[in-house]
Amino acid sequence: MSIGSADGLRADYLQRLRALVDEVEPLFVSDHLSWSRIERFNSHDLLPLPYTREALDRVCANVDHAQSALGRTMLVENPSSYIAFAGEMSEWEFLDALCARTGCGLLLDVNNVFVSASNHGFDPHAYLAGIPAARVRQVHLAGHSQGRELLVDTHDTPVSDPVWSLYASALERLGPVATMIERDDHIPPLAELLAELDVARGIAAGLRRAA
Repeated sequence: MSIGSADGLRADYLQRLRALVDEVEPLFVSDHLSWSRIERFNSHDLLPLPYTREALDRVCANVDHAQSALGRTMLVENPSSYIAFAGEMSEWEFLDALCARTGCGLLLDVNNVFVSASNHGFDPHAYLAGIPAARVRQVHLAGHSQGRELLVDTHDTPVSDPVWSLYASALERLGPVATMIERDDHIPPLAELLAELDVARGIAAGLRRAA
């Protein structure tokens, strides 16, 4: 969708997406807080935004447009990022303002929080404390890899111990919320995937017992 594009959203794309949504009737429709195209250029990647008031105005306008075209509230997912621009607010403050102004929900990717926090040196727990918890409708978990200098959100390794720990911290604030583990490459045997699912369920069950 490229909700951060300065030239707005493409009407033909939204029409095709609306037809698909009407046919499939998914529980959620989501897109990343990022941009990938401008005019005829398409990067085929999720590029980061500057967290400025001007960018916030543009993203809010695009999300309002998308929600109107789709006839439903959408979720916006926090991205993993590898460069950061000078801005006027943090990513979590940007997301909080976006939700307040558009009524959209959040898809919280805990691995992306960890990757970006490691790459840019911010506190992931401050991120969790700053997002509007009531707007989170789904959580994603995934694995990452160590690049030459930065962590990379590759979805091709098991969920790491620090991400599991951050997931537990997130659930303490969010309460019960739908969770999905993403794996896009180096797919292991089904038993290993189910074991990861058991870890997620165990963390959630442990927090419910503690409460």
